[in-house]
Amino acid sequence: MSRRLEVELTSKREDGSYTWRAAGAKQPKGELDGSLLYEGASVGDVVRAEAEFAVDGVFITAVLPPKTKKARPETLEVLGSGRGEGGVTTQLVEKRGRRGDRDGRRGRGDRGDRGGRGDRGGRGDRGGRGDRDGRDRRPRNERGGRDGRGRNDRRRERPPAPARPKPKRLRARRVHRDAVLAEIPEIQQPLAKVVLRDGVPGLRQVIEAQNATAKQSGQPEIPPKMLEAVGERLLPRLRSAEWRDNAEAAMAGIDEVDIRDLRKVVVAAENGAKDEESRELAEQLKTAVTARVDAEHTNWLNELNELLREGRTVRALRQSSRPPKAGAPLPADLQQKLTAAANASMTSETSPERWATVVDAVAFSPVRSQVTPEGLPAKVTDELRTTIRKVSKRVPDIAKLFDAPANG
Repeated sequence: MSRRLEVELTSKREDGSYTWRAAGAKQPKGELDGSLLYEGASVGDVVRAEAEFAVDGVFITAVLPPKTKKARPETLEVLGSGRGEGGVTTQLVEKRGRRGDRDGRRGRGDRGDRGGRGDRGGRGDRGGRGDRDGRDRRPRNERGGRDGRGRNDRRRERPPAPARPKPKRLRARRVHRDAVLAEIPEIQQPLAKVVLRDGVPGLRQVIEAQNATAKQSGQPEIPPKMLEAVGERLLPRLRSAEWRDNAEAAMAGIDEVDIRDLRKVVVAAENGAKDEESRELAEQLKTAVTARVDAEHTNWLNELNELLREGRTVRALRQSSRPPKAGAPLPADLQQKLTAAANASMTSETSPERWATVVDAVAFSPVRSQVTPEGLPAKVTDELRTTIRKVSKRVPDIAKLFDAPANG
């Protein structure tokens, strides 16, 4: 398969050929014919090259010359007269009088017998703008709501929820995998890397692509059965070494690594733990993961109770749909609390936007079949109907209240 990559020329040999490696990396590397290079090529140049990736290595087929910097356009030098010129000057225009003072003799500062704002009575005497039209001109955050409190005051009563730390992903070293690769004959290492990355089906695709290229150029094809047999023989050792690297990394980060990654390693132990030492490691990992899941499940239940006490119904509903222990039901008392909170959040006084948010959270919670809204919103918007239609299959009883057909 042909690909374009950037390579760095690392050395020049006596026969005119060059050695190379991928720019900024150690692999891949190889050698190329010096006749492919442009005039003036030297060691250290980074060039773009066309390369063929085969099972037994990477071959450079063409080299593109480096891009040359464009010459800067000619510019004209602007020369001054050499004389010092004055800076920019301004001239203030005398203030004109107010509208109606055509002679301009009376400005804002000289009001004559009209008197100042205080003498003739300000807006306070005539009634301010807010007094004239009856509207409240106080800042928005000072105005009270239906219960006499400002909107910002209500928001400040509920502190923002603390950010949940993002779990770390599993990052395994390659100690055991590299050790196995080092034991494999050098001629088989490219094949081993392909089969470790893509499996035997991936190896088969690489062989087919390489044979297609060889057929077009009139070269002999590679016998696929022989290479597939070698790959099938190497794959179990490589998979076992890779699992050992993952298991050791999982044990080292048992309290921090994402539980989903830990579970994957435990499941893969059935095919990866081949020797006695690996099987012991698999048992230790399984016990540690079980303890971690139990602790996470307890924390999850405590968090749900805390969210309900604080009135964070939507977040509690969404959190209830993500239990750390798969298949574990909610306790009966917690189900009742969550259902009651969801019912009370969907009333005739609830805004359509809030109604849509709550019903979307209910649709994916474990109590969705138990929720019965206390009332429908006074105004049903198109956005609310769209949300109901989207989740109607998960909450058919609620969808019937809006006459929304269930999605198939």
